[in-house]
Amino acid sequence: MGRTEASRHPRLNVAYGSWELIWAHVHRVLVVNLGVAVTNLPLLAALHVSPQPWRHPVFFGLLLLMLPGPSLAAAFAYLGGTTGDEQAPVRLFARAYLRLYRRAVLVSAPFVLLVIAAVVDVVTLRTFAPGAAVVPVAVVVALVAAAAWPVALAHVAGGAGIGRRLFLLAPYAVLRHGLLALMNLALGAVALLLVNQAPLAGLAVLPGCVLFVVWRNCRVMAYFSDRDAASDPAAREGRRDVTDGFRPGIEPAASAGR
Repeated sequence: MGRTEASRHPRLNVAYGSWELIWAHVHRVLVVNLGVAVTNLPLLAALHVSPQPWRHPVFFGLLLLMLPGPSLAAAFAYLGGTTGDEQAPVRLFARAYLRLYRRAVLVSAPFVLLVIAAVVDVVTLRTFAPGAAVVPVAVVVALVAAAAWPVALAHVAGGAGIGRRLFLLAPYAVLRHGLLALMNLALGAVALLLVNQAPLAGLAVLPGCVLFVVWRNCRVMAYFSDRDAASDPAAREGRRDVTDGFRPGIEPAASAGR
């Protein structure tokens, strides 16, 4: 009788090390949530004051250039530099943000400007005759640029330098791995929508979880795209400069020192 009851109600038996690993992951997610929220406070405050940002394109364009990119790069660097069951402190995120700020802004600028220009074209030309031909192209450009942006930032967070091939290989990774790129865009859109509906609850839960998945996808996209580019003899010379920071087993410090 006792054995039957015990078999019907099995107990959850999780090793101590497993609980440490789970809590370490939760801790990293909470740190990313805090870091992203704090570093983007000016943008969040501006969106709260002006719920129609398209009426002030210059002001919000500058905020988009200066704030989200460094925070995403810092989040990727923090997630990439903290593994296992260690509980990495918040100061590691702050150090990564300060260290990567300039490079993240430089890398973000072309992609953000492309998205802004494409959106302006869509809004301006949608009611005119040329809009039938221009608007679909502008939408595709905006989606590719938006999906390539985190791939390029993950490269910067990996510790490698900024090379000219980065701005070609990041869009190529998006086109080569369309499903992963669409997953990243869908996760980002859902997260932005939920944060817009419930800012406090959304910022407390979503950014770290979403960015962890996006970061993993970007690593896979860049690694396999780099391997594909290696089949071209003309691409072999610069391929290490672009994606060595994503390769499994290569530490960011080692990539930066090349």
